[in-house]
Parts: sequence; C-alpha cells; structure tokens
Amino acid sequence: MPDLTVILATLGAALAIAVLGWAWSLQRNNVNIATECALRGMIVTLRQNNVNIVDTLWPVFFVVVLCTSAWLASPSPDSARLWLVAILTILWAARLAGYLGRRNHGKPEDHRYAAIRARNQPDFDVKSLYLVFGLQAVLAWLIAASLVSAALSTPALGFLDAAGAALWLVGFTFEVVGDAQLARFKRDPANRQRVMDRGLWRYTRHPNYFGEACIWWGFWLLACAGGAAWTVFSPLLMTVLLLKISGVALLEKDIADRRPGYGEYVRRTNAFLPGPPRRHP
Repeated sequence: MPDLTVILATLGAALAIAVLGWAWSLQRNNVNIATECALRGMIVTLRQNNVNIVDTLWPVFFVVVLCTSAWLASPSPDSARLWLVAILTILWAARLAGYLGRRNHGKPEDHRYAAIRARNQPDFDVKSLYLVFGLQAVLAWLIAASLVSAALSTPALGFLDAAGAALWLVGFTFEVVGDAQLARFKRDPANRQRVMDRGLWRYTRHPNYFGEACIWWGFWLLACAGGAAWTVFSPLLMTVLLLKISGVALLEKDIADRRPGYGEYVRRTNAFLPGPPRRHP
C-alpha cells in the first residue's frame, strides 16, 4: 500500500485540478460576435456558466494521480509494470478526454449538470466547486487506487498482467468503436430522433460503459499481479457508477420520453453485458 505522504499528495493534486477546472467554468470570456464587430472594437463579455468541462477533466484526474504517485514514490525506472500501466492509462485518458472535449465544445450545459444546477440554487457557481468538481476529483482519486498500486509494485510481469492488458484492450476497443459508430450515426440528419441500434449498439445499449468497466477490471488485474488485490473496491466503485449512478440509470431515466422507439430497444437489447438481441412476439 502507498505510504500516507503519497496518498495525501495524490488527493491534493486531484483537488488542485478540480479547483482549476472550477475556476475555468466561471471565467468571463471576451468573445468577438463577428469579424465586422471586432473591426469596430465591439467586444461582448459572456459568462460561460457551464460545468461541462468536468467531463473532460475526469480522465485527467487519473493521469495526475498516477504521475504524482510515481514522482513521490520514485519506483524503479526499469519497472515493466510501471511503464505498462502508464502507457495504458495515458492512451485511455487521451482518447477519452479528446472525445469528450470535442463532444462538449460549444454545447450548452449537459442536462445532468443542468438538473444539479436547478436543484442547488442560489449560488450554484460556488456550490459546484464541491458538488461537481470536488466530488469527481475524490471519486477519481479513490478509483485510481488500482492504477497507483499496480504502478508502484515490484514483482515481474506474469500471467495476470497479460490477462489485465487483454481485458483492457477489449474495453478500449468497445469504447473506441462504440463512440465512433454513435458519432457517425448522429452525423446523418436522417437519424434525428431515431434510436442507434446498429454495430455494437445492437448487442448492448451501452457498449462504451461496458468497455469502461472492462478497462478498470483490467487495471485491477494488473494491481493483483503486483500484490494489491485489496484495491478491488476500485473497479467495483467504477462499475456501480456506470450502472446505478452516473451511467446507465441516469441516462435512461427519461430517454424513452425523449426518443420514440427506445422502449422497444430496451425490450430487445441488453443494458450492459453484450448479448444477442431478444425476440418478442
């Protein structure tokens, strides 16, 4: 188990990123409405009033926690598991942060955060520091236990490492392919208000969430290989979040009202684990 200094420092690093993200969400941007306005020196100040950036910061928290722990604990630079965990983490984080950043760029605040904002007025601008940014930083810090424990472990690579990397690859493939298929589907105007039920989405309603769970159970296998099976709470917490809190349950809470045909999609398609579509008379 990492010592107390590493534990507290990684928490502090995650919270520092949360504070920076919160400050960014509150900033006032000087925006040129149009080129001709700019030529006349007409500048309009707009309030961002949008916490969507926390989605992009989510994978960044893990990279910061991992780098902070590696810097403080000074593990052997020859540690193969350290390099394996670092490469897998950075690949996952870069892909997810880029995807979420592009998806949310220029968009209004996500309905999840808009609902939180409505429930916590007045002064949500201040409350969002701990309700949104601080909370996600702490959750990421807890879940990162598998990453840190695996990266700082010393045993040589073995079968569990191969199994963990293979499971990570399965999850990464589901995420990349599922997100690409959904993005392509949404780009077609003919699919407006239609339900995506093709490709991986034919076999699970949430291939990206299934992939995310596989990634974190893969990281846990790497931690097990390093003697840190006790970090099982890390993938368990991530799976609960994906299924019951911020993932499937929240997304599907009212989607049937917004998307005609989703109810039928639910009846024939597994929510999480991939499986053949069910037939109904």
